[in-house]
Amino acid sequence: MKPSQLLPALAPRRFVPPWCRTLALHLPAHGRGRGLAPELATLLRRPPGSWDLPELPAIGGPLEPDGAVARAQDACANLLGAERCWFGVNGASGLLQAALLALAPPGSRVLLPRNLHRSLLHGCVLGQLRPVLFSLPFDPASGLWQPPDAVWLERVLAAALAGGPLAAVVLVSPSYQGLAVDLAPLVAAVHGAGLPLLVDQAHGRGEALAAGADLVVLSCQKGGGGLAQSAALLGQGPRLDGAAIARSLLWLQTSSPSALLLASTEAALRLHGSPAGQRRRRRAEAVAARLRRRCAAFGLPLLANHDPLRLVLHTAALGINGLAADAWLLERGVIAELPEPGALTFCLGEVPPAGLVWRLPRALRALAQALGGDPLPPFTAPPLPLVAEPDLDLGVAWRSPARLLPLHQAAGQLAAEPLCPYPPGIPLLVPGERIDAERAAWLAAEGRRWPGQIADTVKVVAS
Repeated sequence: MKPSQLLPALAPRRFVPPWCRTLALHLPAHGRGRGLAPELATLLRRPPGSWDLPELPAIGGPLEPDGAVARAQDACANLLGAERCWFGVNGASGLLQAALLALAPPGSRVLLPRNLHRSLLHGCVLGQLRPVLFSLPFDPASGLWQPPDAVWLERVLAAALAGGPLAAVVLVSPSYQGLAVDLAPLVAAVHGAGLPLLVDQAHGRGEALAAGADLVVLSCQKGGGGLAQSAALLGQGPRLDGAAIARSLLWLQTSSPSALLLASTEAALRLHGSPAGQRRRRRAEAVAARLRRRCAAFGLPLLANHDPLRLVLHTAALGINGLAADAWLLERGVIAELPEPGALTFCLGEVPPAGLVWRLPRALRALAQALGGDPLPPFTAPPLPLVAEPDLDLGVAWRSPARLLPLHQAAGQLAAEPLCPYPPGIPLLVPGERIDAERAAWLAAEGRRWPGQIADTVKVVAS
């Protein structure tokens, strides 16, 4: 029998001096355990597997009225200012899908931003929903979509409603890069149109609740001290339909949820709302502030954002594609979270690694010296209308027979699958969208900026 491949890859190397260790600045944010919620870390030190339990009566599950899970969900709802809380074991992805299905009946239209995570497209297929995609402000210097303000969203709502009624609206704030917006005016605009609002806060801390959002999804591994796949769905207000959410969760979540991941969710949320967690956050933000000052002293360009624990290097300003920067750093033991053509995002975590303030700026300065040059030319915004719907039903397009075409021959064809550079799984093209000549040319240019991640061919619906 061949030796194990995965198990050794998960085991950390021992007896490596701190200055030689990999500088891991990626998700999960607990950084291979150093930032786990203390209660969770204590549990994991118990005999292996002792915490791997079924839905025993004393434990229960996310949809059970009694048991430890039900009590924990109620306590976390109170702690975070929500009326209801459901734990999830399929990550923020599964809870976004469940929330969307709870808000929108089959055949209805749902308004989604272009920087949506692909899990919401999956939710549209599962729920037979019609996605209405709205474009976002674009920064040509970095190539990043920016969050919309209330004026932008009001224009979007008017254009979308002109095409028929909507069942729900989804917003993403903050983004993967920590870009956020003042949500209260956007919530008011959505509610003013008589619609419920779901906010994807997988990269946030639940701020959307105070702004009045109806449903909010949190990821406990992206901003807190939880394990991967632990997540929470929070709800409040008169538009909250707990029975509909429970039904959607029943469809989409496993009937045997991991007790460890449920405990991870509780521990991460409890830490988030506790004085100890707030002190830990302040310490991490102080480290991040020192790191930014040192990067500035080295002349390293950083993009402004709203999450102090997400550091975004503006690689385009250095004349470097972010994917090339990521590959160069990876060979030298520095692992970023998200490479993009114009930027490279690092996740610092709430317990940043030792030596971060000194090691990362030195590595980034060496990167600039090795690969840097004149700034990259401005990025071109995707040629998209403010609001658009796929010409063919999303699920039909995805399931239809397909053929492969070069991008330069795809004009006029219907996309048969999403085009998602990974990470973070944000689609540049969704199934059923018609590819016009301008879009095909833009995708070809993007393919050159995403080497190895965007092919020069595309699957289209076979006629």
